[in-house]
Parts: sequence; structure tokens; C-alpha cells
Amino acid sequence: MFIGGYAVVAGSAERLVLGYDSFGNICGRKNTPVEGANLSGLDMTNKKYVFFLNSCSLEIQSLKISSLSLCVSSCPQEQLNSLEDLQSFARNNGSFLCVYNLNVSSYTLNPKAAQLCPTLPVPPSKSFPLFNRCVPQHPECYSKYASVLISMVNEMDVFHRILSGILAGRDTVIALSILALAFSLILLVTFRFIQTLLVHILIALVVFGLLFVSGVLWWLYYDYRNDPSTELETEKENVKFLLGYAIFSTIVTVVLLSLIFVLRKRLQFAVQLFRIVGKIIGRIPFLLFQPLWTFLILIVFWVFWVAVLLSLGTAGTAQSTSGGQVEYRALSGICYMAWYHFVGLIWTSEFILACQQMVIAGAVVTCYFNRNKNSPPPHPVLSSISVLFCYHLGTAIKGSFLVTILRIPRIVLLYLYNVLYQKKNAKCLFTCCFCCVCCQESCLRCFNQHAYTTTAVNGTNFCTSAKDAVHILARNSAKLASISCFGDFLLFLGKVFVVCFTVFGGLMAFNYHRELQAWVVPLLLVGFFAYLMSHSFLSVYEVTADAMFLCFAIDMETNDGTAEKPYFVDQELLTFLSQSNKLTEGQNHRSTRPFQDNEDGTELQPMV
Repeated sequence: MFIGGYAVVAGSAERLVLGYDSFGNICGRKNTPVEGANLSGLDMTNKKYVFFLNSCSLEIQSLKISSLSLCVSSCPQEQLNSLEDLQSFARNNGSFLCVYNLNVSSYTLNPKAAQLCPTLPVPPSKSFPLFNRCVPQHPECYSKYASVLISMVNEMDVFHRILSGILAGRDTVIALSILALAFSLILLVTFRFIQTLLVHILIALVVFGLLFVSGVLWWLYYDYRNDPSTELETEKENVKFLLGYAIFSTIVTVVLLSLIFVLRKRLQFAVQLFRIVGKIIGRIPFLLFQPLWTFLILIVFWVFWVAVLLSLGTAGTAQSTSGGQVEYRALSGICYMAWYHFVGLIWTSEFILACQQMVIAGAVVTCYFNRNKNSPPPHPVLSSISVLFCYHLGTAIKGSFLVTILRIPRIVLLYLYNVLYQKKNAKCLFTCCFCCVCCQESCLRCFNQHAYTTTAVNGTNFCTSAKDAVHILARNSAKLASISCFGDFLLFLGKVFVVCFTVFGGLMAFNYHRELQAWVVPLLLVGFFAYLMSHSFLSVYEVTADAMFLCFAIDMETNDGTAEKPYFVDQELLTFLSQSNKLTEGQNHRSTRPFQDNEDGTELQPMV
């Protein structure tokens, strides 16, 4: 919160998005005056474009263009050869190309008009939508103008180049996030009514998406690498990251295709599993709405996060110069605050998802340990939310923090790859380490989910619940591991489906806007957002299934199926688990007769 408040006060995202003139006025909005600058603080609501008075002879000094710049309402579409032409253009179009304190009637009379107006002739120009600049269309002027912009972008640090890429592709990022939302909703409904045919269709689409995205990434890398017009530093960074994306995508494709081939014979068990999970969700239909609330909360947080990031990128102090102009001087340490802010993105997003997982786990636990299956407890979701906010927010914070800790090595490895990508040995080392980190993160997520479920059962803190979950899973891993793993794998394929087709849409969209964009970072954000959305929606089934299995294991250890200690599990789930896993001999001697409605059973005690 401190970073956010500081960034909003010290920065101005509009300055980066809209552009500003030499007097500190942001184009397209009302401005506040800067002390010592007489032409600052003007109302530029109708003047949205930045116009350089000497657009054909621009020079750059210390990341600043030497030419005087103004905010204008429109760019000159035709060449203006004289002061009379400037005066006529201003009167006909309402766009004044001379310094603000020079009245339009004085364009041809004031002896200083040559210094206060643009260099003649003024070339025809068009507004450049990326940065709201008037770009000259004359070939010679355009060449000089483009070379200055290329030099300025190449001299910018990575942080500001990333910001420019995010701003340039902000509309595309929003559109792709909506596309990911649509795919996630489709899969949410699909898994609710899943059949064998739908499983085969999903797997076929995932295989196609993996192969297609990998192929497109390698093609784009080859195309960028052999493009002779690649001059911008952002384009060179695109080439580096495309190679990394292509290698990572290829490895993921090979691994997932191998797993699909190995597990292809267990599809029928997956269909039965999701039918049982769907039955549980049918008893608690409001579970399906939890991802919507989570999604809305995530959207609000992401919008706030991006706004703070943009404000950090423009944090600086406005200082007037001797000529009445204004310079913005960046504050030191901003890049370090940006990294801190990025860690906050991961931790907070994971915390929101952890809260959803705890709500779902609590509702499933309440319904599982209910004797009368025909009369589920009232409002289990609201009850679970209440318990979460009253007692277990610390558990969600600790679990999400552990995931964040494992996410940070990913960032470090990506940075190391960016530095060492030319060395083949470094590539191999990077790939192996990255895969290890990904596997550890996946295991930790599964571990956290079981800890959340144990917390819902026993009401214990995170550490105690995690220890109990490890013990109960260690004693029952042979019974539940294969079924749970394949169900989680199928859900993971659903997430891969969402990410693949969203990233593919991003590749096609960003590839058409190569100029002046570090679009690999917005693409990475799109993939991250798509994964979080799909995880948020599909985790309803994942958490429900994992909570159901853990409750079953607790039920088997706490009760023995006798009249004094009947099982809570219903017969359909018990039959499914017996058929699919062939319960161990220690379980076979127990009575498996179904429970009766309203029979008394023992209270569950914390596991030891």
C-alpha cells in the first residue's frame, strides 16, 4: 500500500501514455502550473498530439529531444511553406503550431515569429497512435525522426522499455484477458457435464495447441533473427525472449505429450471421477460462482497494480529551466521499487486464489461430513467464507507466501537466461533449473491445497495442518495418488488449453505491431493472467476433488464402518475408489456397508 500511495503521488501515468510538451503540460488534459514556468498549467483537453517545432532536424541529448514540443489538436496533413500558411492552418483547423503565448494574428507580424514557430517548411505529418506524436511523412524527415526515436528507445533502461511495451499493447492485453475468461468459462461448464467424448476433444485441442504454439514461436524467432531491419533494442530483446519461449514451449510440449500417451488408458476413470465431483458440486451449486467473485477481485487488483506500475515509471519531479521550459527528473531507486511491486503482484494474486481454495475446501468438508446426504447443511459457502475471514486468513497468507518464494527463482532464471543465452551450456543449465523450479511449485500448490483442507477439518493453523496433511497422505498415498494425480493432470491440460490459445492470439496480435514495443513482456503478462484465470475457474474441481479424497482418507482412519463408527462416505465414491485403486489389504478387512441417514458417528479428532 505504501508503494501504491507513493507512486500515485510521485508519478503520472498519463504523462507516459498521452505525452507532454516542453512546458510540462500533459496533452489531452487539464494541467497544474509548475513554479517558474509561465506556460505551464494550461488546459490541453482538446490538444491531444505532441508536435515538434523542428521535426526534420531532431537531436537527442540525455534521453531528451532537443526540439521544442507543443500540444496541438491536429497534425498538419499538408506541407506548410510560410507563416501565412501556419496562420491559415490555425484559423481553419483550430490547431496552433506556434508557441502558446504568440497570438495567431501575430504569426506574420511578430519579429520573433521565426523562433516561436516551427521551422519552415513544415512537412506533412500524421498522428502516430502509439505515443500520440505527429510523425512527418516526408521520406527524409521521417528517416531522421525515426532514427532519433530509435536512439532514444535504445538508450532507455529495460524498465521503461517494458512500460512502453505494456502501454502500447494495453488494448490487446485487455482483449486477450477477456478471451482467456471466455475459454475458462467454457471449460468450467464442460467439466460440469464431462463425458468421454469431451475428454478426447479436450486432449486433441491441447495437443494441437501445444504443437501449434511451439511451431509459431520457432517461426517468429527465425523471422525476427533474419530480419535485416531489426535495429531497436526492444526488437533485439524480442528475439532473445522468443528463443527462450520457444525452448520452454518445446520442452513442455514433449513432456505433456509423453504423459498423455502414458495415461491415455485411464480416461474412463477420469470421466467417473468428474461425475462424482460434479455430484458434490451439484449439492453446493454456489461453488461455481466462486471463480466469478475471485476473477472480479483479481481484475480490480490487477488494474490497481498496473496503474501503480505506470505511476512508478513516471515518478519524478518537475523542474523549470532557464528558458521557462520544464524537465522531469526521475527519482533514484525506482527500479528497485518496481521489483518489490512485482513480488507484490505474485503474492497478492496467490493470496486471493488461496482464499478461494479455502472457501471451496471448507464447503466440501462441511457437506462430506454431513450424515444426511439428502439434506445438505444450509449456506455452506457463506459459512466457509465467514470462518476464513474470522480465523484462517493467516493460513492463506502463509501458503501464498511459500508459492511466491518459489516463483522468484523463475524470475532470476529468466534474467540469467537473458544474460547467458549465447552460451549453449548455459541454455541447458537454465532449462534444467527452470523445470525443477516448475515441478517444485506444482508440488507446493498441491501440498497447500491439502493443508487448507486439513485446516477446514480441524481448525488448526497452517503449520499444524500441513504436518497433519503430510502424515495422512503418507499413510494413504498408495490408495489415492494415482486417481488424484490423473484428475489433476486432466485439469492441468484444461489450463494449458486456455494458456495456449490465449498466447497464440497474443502472438498473432503483437506480431503486427513490432515497432517500438517490447511486446514479449506484455505477452508474458497475458500468459500469466490467462493461467491465473483458468486456475481460478478450474480450481473449483481441483480443490473439490482433493478435499474429497483427503476427507475420505480421514474418514477411513477415523471410522471403521461399524454401527458405532459408520463411514461418512457415500457408496458411489467408495465403489469408484475400490474399483479404480484396489484398496490395500489393510482396508479390505474393514466393513464397507453403506451408512444410514442420521446415524451417529464419532467426532473427528486432529490427526497425529
